[in-house]
Amino acid sequence: LDDIIDSAGTICNAADKLIEVGARSVAAYITHGVLTGEALKRVEKSRLTELVVTNSINIGPKTSESAKLKILSIAPLLGEAIKRISEESSVSSLFEF
Repeated sequence: LDDIIDSAGTICNAADKLIEVGARSVAAYITHGVLTGEALKRVEKSRLTELVVTNSINIGPKTSESAKLKILSIAPLLGEAIKRISEESSVSSLFEF
């Protein structure tokens, strides 16, 4: 889990290390997928099984560059937050487990 991914170097290196110490697979879950330059190619060649990002940043046509990339919509969460603000109810409870 991380908040942002840009070049994907750190997360790909982390996946390598985790596999080396015995992990059977590694998936990464990131809030903001900046994914500049060769990031998606790096992910595709990496030992990551899956990279999941939200659509908080428009990735656009780059999404076809990696079969490992999955994008989750945050629209329902934002819609619910806006609704709760307009109803003057709790927004923070959206983030409690």
